[in-house]
Amino acid sequence: MSTVVGQRTVGEVMTGEVVLARPDTSFEELARLLVGHRISGLPVVDDDGKVMGVVSRTDLTGHRAGHGQDGPARRATVPTLRQPAGTRSLAGASPKAGELMTSPAVTVHPEQRVVDAARIMERRHIDRLPVVDEEDRLVGIATRRDLLRVFLRSDREILADVTCAVSGPSPAADRIEGLRIDVRDGMVTMTGSPEPAHDVAALIRAAWRVDGVVGVVNRLTARSGSDR
Repeated sequence: MSTVVGQRTVGEVMTGEVVLARPDTSFEELARLLVGHRISGLPVVDDDGKVMGVVSRTDLTGHRAGHGQDGPARRATVPTLRQPAGTRSLAGASPKAGELMTSPAVTVHPEQRVVDAARIMERRHIDRLPVVDEEDRLVGIATRRDLLRVFLRSDREILADVTCAVSGPSPAADRIEGLRIDVRDGMVTMTGSPEPAHDVAALIRAAWRVDGVVGVVNRLTARSGSDR
C-alpha cells in the first residue's frame, strides 16, 4: 500500500515569539524595533491581539520619501533612529503605526501547508506572514527563512534525521530490523516488515515531522508473530 502523508504545516515551523507593534506605536519606536531585531517588518495588533496590518522598512522609508527627504537623509532614515529611547524626531510630528501600516495584512493559519505559505510569499513579494487563529488573533510569525529551512536540505541530511527520528541515536545504519528508508527529493519511502512491536503509524508520524520531508510513502507490511 502507498500512502502519502500530508505536508508540513505553518504551525510546525512558525516562530511563536513575535516582535509586534500597536496602532499608536511611533515612527521612532518602529524603526528601533526593526533595526534592533534585524527584521524587515512586523505585525500591528489591536488590544485583542487581532492583526490590523503590517509595517515594513519600506513603509518607513516610503513615508520619509513622500515628505521630501531624499539622498543621504532618506538612506539614513532607519539607522539614525538608533538613538536612546525617549528622544524625538526633529522632522515634526511622528506618524504612528496605524498610519504607516499596510492593511489588511496578508496572513496564514497554522494548519495551512508550508508550501502554500511559500507560494503566498512569492506571489505577494513579502518575507514574513503573520500566523493567526480563526479569530484573526496573532499566534506566531512565519518568515521566508522558516519556510526555506524545510525545503533547502539534502536527501542525505533528511535520511539521517529520519533514521534517527524513527529509531533513536544508535550508530547502526539500519536501526530497526526489517525496515528500509529511502529519500528522494524530500519524499521518504519506508519499506519492509519491521517487528510487530513497532507501531507503523508512529514510524510514519516520526518521519513526517523531520524538516525537509514533504511526504511519506508507506510500503510497510505487517509481520506476524510467527514470522521468524
